Amino acid sequence: MARRTLRIAAATGALSFALFGVASPAQASGIDEPGGARQLDGDNTDAIRDAVEDSGAKNVILLIGDGMGDSEITAARNYAKGAHGRFDGLDALPMTGQYTTYAVDKDTGKPDYVTDSAASATGWSSGTKTYNGALGIDRKGNPHKTLIEMARAKGMKTGDVSTAEIQDATPAAQLTHISLRGCYGPEETSEDCSDEALENGGLGSISEQIINARADVTLGGGSASFEQKATAGDWKDQTLLEQAEDRGYQLVDDSDSLDSLTEANQDSPVLGLFTEGNFPVRWEGPKATHGGGTEPAVKCKNNPERTSSVPKLDQLTNKAVDLLDNDDGFFLQVEGASIDKEDHAANPCGQIGETVDLDEAVKAALDFAKEDGETLVITTADHAHTSQIVSAGSDTPGLTRTLTTADGTDMTMNYATADEEESQGHTGTQLRIAAYGPGAANVVGLTDQTDMHFTIADGLGLDPEAEVPGDPGDDANGDDDSAGTDDANGSATASGSSDTGGDDSSAGSQDSNASEDSNDSNDADAAGGGSGANGSGEGGEGNAGSGSGGEGPGLAGGGGGTLPRTGVEIGAAVFFGVAAIIGGSALIRMAKRRGILPA
Repeated sequence: MARRTLRIAAATGALSFALFGVASPAQASGIDEPGGARQLDGDNTDAIRDAVEDSGAKNVILLIGDGMGDSEITAARNYAKGAHGRFDGLDALPMTGQYTTYAVDKDTGKPDYVTDSAASATGWSSGTKTYNGALGIDRKGNPHKTLIEMARAKGMKTGDVSTAEIQDATPAAQLTHISLRGCYGPEETSEDCSDEALENGGLGSISEQIINARADVTLGGGSASFEQKATAGDWKDQTLLEQAEDRGYQLVDDSDSLDSLTEANQDSPVLGLFTEGNFPVRWEGPKATHGGGTEPAVKCKNNPERTSSVPKLDQLTNKAVDLLDNDDGFFLQVEGASIDKEDHAANPCGQIGETVDLDEAVKAALDFAKEDGETLVITTADHAHTSQIVSAGSDTPGLTRTLTTADGTDMTMNYATADEEESQGHTGTQLRIAAYGPGAANVVGLTDQTDMHFTIADGLGLDPEAEVPGDPGDDANGDDDSAGTDDANGSATASGSSDTGGDDSSAGSQDSNASEDSNDSNDADAAGGGSGANGSGEGGEGNAGSGSGGEGPGLAGGGGGTLPRTGVEIGAAVFFGVAAIIGGSALIRMAKRRGILPA
């Protein structure tokens, strides 16, 4: 409450009616009447104008629907809400654009038009394009700092949440630097990524790097890999779970133990591992098959394997926000992982249920942001996928299945990038990106995945050159600092190894299935994000007033030492002094947003 400003409250009030409340606009009696299908209730120009807030967020919540292209969103909306319905989260974000998704070829650096989740997530987490299968490194093997690492360096709290194994590509890209996404534990790493194994002087497996990365809150599946034992270092021959506990982590494994937590910080970070593999999905139903679209339409059913002991995505989101919310701000990434996995499996009910789950998580984040007034919420996907809505009841080439939607009518889904019993593939189209809060306007128009990195980093005032702190206690594994990436770019490690185990990409492997397949992959995923390739680490891009640049001599973060000389500098100095005297933190934040003080 104390953090709300009058301007934000007024803008939120206007938008809640004009934009977020348009699910029930004044209309004729039905969608078949003139104007009956309208979603706009009058002219929204003023509401959009009010929704544009200056950049400079205190907190950022980034929500990723893995594999959630426009087709997946539309199918889920049709089924759960009806064609004229609206999602409470996904459809309530006022600023909307599209962004490009492509990876780069490991050898040539040219575009690889269909990205996998690893390359894609590396694009927005580090601002650097890479090849399919790589995490946190560029195509030459150089590591680049991620948003979580940069936020930790600034003293912010950080969180990483997923319904997949926490070692899976999307969550791992914020915490690790490795050449092959499948190297979950020490065993796989010694075999497939040997140059990066701990015993050979590397950063270790993905699971070991997650422990070293020390996000304040890490929640997901994947406990099986944490049962493997370290092959070197201070915790040699101990399981990774034992290591995490020795290093101060609070370990939780069900909804009750998660609910009992009251704090998360660098002395006592949280590691929640709720399943051995991926989370069970929300809904189940028959998969698409050859000719399946001509069979009688079906309704999706609740999955009995999804019990209350495993928290839902909105519960994870709410708890993470509750644990992370603090005066210094936080960065949180949340992934709804199995939209992708069920799309790979040609399972429309599984895919749709996971999209509904993500919508509920977006709603939770949006509710917090509207109350808080200083939080940027961004929702997007990592890559497009194979599912398409085709004519109801049609027998098109490929695999089909017909569902009965909330409208009481039939919708036929088609999957045609692989044959039956094979894993369906990613596709290379641009994706929807939507946002609310300070800096949300930066998603409007056509951008690239790497642009999102800089929107977040600049908005939070992150410095890519800042040193990432290590363990508050003993040094992880006896080497340099916990994450090994102190140095934005060149740190020895993430692998000269290029991708030992396998090829340029997990590549065609396409992540079979909805699956337990620890590689999730589809991985033809070409990764993420354009324009600044390489920008991440080198301070060149924007950096929005991280305090290192020579603006405002003598003022916060300026070149230091000299007295104010110009009228603007004197005025700013006076303003800063008054603000300091009255202790007006809200006043200072407002001044930063308006450009009076450096961010």
